[in-house]
Parts: sequence; C-alpha cells; structure tokens
Amino acid sequence: MSETVIREVFSNVWTFSRPFARYNVLPFGGRSTALKLRDGGVWVLASTPLDSETKSTIDSLGPVKYIVSADALHYLFVRDFKKAYPEAKLYACQDAVDNLKDDSLKFDGVWGRDPPETKYEFENEVPACYFSGFKNKDIAFLHRESKTLIQADLLFNLPATEQYSKSPHSAWNPLHALPLGPTSWFHTKVAWNLGVDKDAMRRDVKTVSGWDFDRIIPCHGDVIETDGKAAWNKAYSSYGSSEST
Repeated sequence: MSETVIREVFSNVWTFSRPFARYNVLPFGGRSTALKLRDGGVWVLASTPLDSETKSTIDSLGPVKYIVSADALHYLFVRDFKKAYPEAKLYACQDAVDNLKDDSLKFDGVWGRDPPETKYEFENEVPACYFSGFKNKDIAFLHRESKTLIQADLLFNLPATEQYSKSPHSAWNPLHALPLGPTSWFHTKVAWNLGVDKDAMRRDVKTVSGWDFDRIIPCHGDVIETDGKAAWNKAYSSYGSSEST
C-alpha cells in the first residue's frame, strides 16, 4: 500500500504527503504540491517520489507545464518528474543544479544564475521570491488564487502528522520535545541562524510578508490551514517582520 497521502487542500491545490526521515532519523515528512493553473496546465513543486498514485492524480489535473525544485536540497526527484513530463519546463536554484550534476537536464530558469529581476512564465499566477541569503537557497511561492504560500525549508510545522498518517512509523521523535511550531521561540532562532546574509533575508522576508496569503503548505510538517501570515511573521520576527500583519 502506498504511504502517500493525496489531498485537495483547496480548489486546484493538491498535496502529496509522505513520510521522510532526515538523516534517516528525524521524522520531518516530505511533500510535493500541484496547482492547476487557469489555462488548464499544471505547476508542480516536485519534492517526493513520483509513485503511481501521485502520477495518476497529477495526470488527471491536466498537462504538466512547470516543474519546480524548491531549494538546494529538494532536488532528488526532479529528474523523475522531468522524465515523466519531458515537455514541462524545469526550474531550480543554482545550488540544486550543481548538486544534481546532470548535464542532460535542461533548466529553463535558474534562481541565482538568472538576473534577479527575471520573471518566469508562471509568475502572474504564482509569483516567486528567491531567498539568496538563506542557507538552503529557498524559493517561496504564492498561489494567488487560493492565497497559499508554498515553500520547503523556510518554515516547518512539526510533527509531520499527516505525512506519517499512512506509515507504520511514528511522526514523533524525542526532538519534538522542543517547541517546533512556527510560532515557537525555537523556530525563530532556527530562522535567524539559517540566514547567512541578514540584509538579504530582511528584504525577502518583507517581500513575503507583503503577500496576500492565509494558508501555508510546507514540505515538512502539517499544512497550516489558516492564520498562515501570522505564523510567518512570528517565525521571522527576528528580521523585523510585523507579527500584527
């Protein structure tokens, strides 16, 4: 039986949640997200295996037009998605491209390589913000229609209850004795420590804080169904984001 939990979290917004243990120890969970765009095409943040259930659901939504890798570390399954959808355009940050070490993959856009003002085809519906000052070089995405922020390692919401709901393994770990939610002091400290360029972080945190979103889909941990803006601003309050926004 597949361990993938497939859910339509909002109209035209689908998540594919699976167990994943970082360092084979910490149960962080993993998640891909698919968006059906207004023209009928599909945008996919590819971060989990393209198993048969995942592919069947994505295929039912429409033709895949865009495949996105969310940061320097979430690239393991990009090759499989591109092989399954060769006509789709592929996007990643420069660090992910370097980590892939696959000259056969053609990238149609690369954050950190392309000029900062570069806009890609999907940004009318799904604007992006590249966090050049973040250790993992994450890109945050806003699905305007559903007011949903989609991202990988900028914000987590542990424990990964949904992602482990079909797994024989537990989502709990002794690490979870720490306060690991986005509004915790610990998350704020982690967010600060992962900022390697504080000025760039302040700029990009402000950009995302200015977006209109209520929901957050993280790659690690449960979806924040509402009050996502408050969670984001609390997690990044050390960079000057307004907790009252």
